[in-house]
Amino acid sequence: MTDYLYHKIYTDTSFKTTDLNQQEFESCQFNSCDFSLCNFIGVTFIDCVFTHCNFEHANINHVAFRGVHFNYCKIIGVNFAMCDALIFEVHFKNSILDFSKFYTLKMKRTPFEQCSMVAVDFMNTDLTEAFFDRCDLYRAEFANATAIKANFRTSYNYTIDPEKTKIKKALFSMDGIKGLLTKHNICVSP
Repeated sequence: MTDYLYHKIYTDTSFKTTDLNQQEFESCQFNSCDFSLCNFIGVTFIDCVFTHCNFEHANINHVAFRGVHFNYCKIIGVNFAMCDALIFEVHFKNSILDFSKFYTLKMKRTPFEQCSMVAVDFMNTDLTEAFFDRCDLYRAEFANATAIKANFRTSYNYTIDPEKTKIKKALFSMDGIKGLLTKHNICVSP
């Protein structure tokens, strides 16, 4: 049976492998918590906020994130592709998402603000109207993604192949144009 926890605050807590399994959290706050040892199964987070939390290499299979905010979190090598895709809604601010996977998820209008997103996998992901604000997208993979009307204007280090990624009406800065031309092996200079 699923435990339901509402409006709880957790601070400086290190969660073990199965501590959170089969639980539903709504409007909860997690401050400076460590989830790196967790193997989440059947967990639901609704309108929760994670601040200064560590999710490095956590397993998040069959987890639902609905209206969840990650602020100043370390989320390295996490496979979000195994999450519940129904109403998957997340917001990332000042977080490290390096080597994480969002493969095939629908992430329309998702905001990523000042995040490190080195080698993040967005293959086949729907990023329509996503907002990448001052993000480092070095080696992020966008093959077969849909980034229609996505905003990349203030982000940097990305390489996106317009022949493999739908980018109609996406926004880029002049400095970012070189990331769209990489495959052509040409040099762009100011």
